[in-house]
Amino acid sequence: MAKLDLKLIPVTPFAQNCSLLYDTESKEGVLIDPGGEAEKLKSALEQLGVKLKEIWLTHGHLDHAGGAQDLREALGVDVIGPHKDDQFWMDTIEQSWSQYGHAGMGKNVVPDRYLEDGDVLELAGVKFNVTHTPGHTPGHVVIHNQDMKIAFVGDVLFRGSIGRTDFPKGNHQDLLDSITKKLWPLGNDMRFVPGHGPMSTFGQERKDNAFVADDIIGTTAHNSSGIG
Repeated sequence: MAKLDLKLIPVTPFAQNCSLLYDTESKEGVLIDPGGEAEKLKSALEQLGVKLKEIWLTHGHLDHAGGAQDLREALGVDVIGPHKDDQFWMDTIEQSWSQYGHAGMGKNVVPDRYLEDGDVLELAGVKFNVTHTPGHTPGHVVIHNQDMKIAFVGDVLFRGSIGRTDFPKGNHQDLLDSITKKLWPLGNDMRFVPGHGPMSTFGQERKDNAFVADDIIGTTAHNSSGIG
C-alpha cells in the first residue's frame, strides 16, 4: 500500500487549511481546498518534488476553492468536487473576495467533475470515500479514508465548534444531521482536518464540543447510514 504523507498549508487571510496529500514514493499528490495563494502552493509542490494529480474541493466558498482555477491553468490538472449544489458559490468567488477587500485573491471555477454521495476518489492506489454533508453549504462533501483514519471535513466541523449556517442556503439542522448521522458513524478514532484551526478526532468532539457533544445534542452512536 502506498505511504501517503500530509502537509497542511494555511492560505488566504482566513488561514484556511489547504491539505497537500502525496505518496512519498511516486510523489503523486492532490491538493484539497486550495483556497488561494496559488504561487505559495506551487512552491510547496516544487520544494517537496510533488507532481500534482488532481485538486479536490470540499465546498465552494472563496477561501476553499479560490485558488483552484489558477492551479488548473498553471499545472493542467482537473478540479474534482464539490457537489453541484455549490456551483452558485464558485460562480461568485471573485465578487466575494472583492467584498472582503482582497480583489484578485481567487477566481471563479467550474469543476471538471462534481462529486456525489458514495463517490470514490483515488491517489496512488489509495481510495477515498465521498460523503455529501450539507448544512454549511448545500453542496458540501467530506472526503475520508477508513484505513488511514483521516477525514477532510472542510467547514462542517472544527475543534470545539461547527460550521456557520447563516450563509445563503445554509441549514443548521442539516449540519447537525450531517455531523451526527454521517460523520460520527465513521468512528471515534477518525482524525479530521478542519477548514481552519487544529486537527482533532470525532471522539474528542463527541466528548467536549460545545455544539455537538453527545451529552449536549442528546445522541448516542448513530448507525442510520449503515456504517459502523
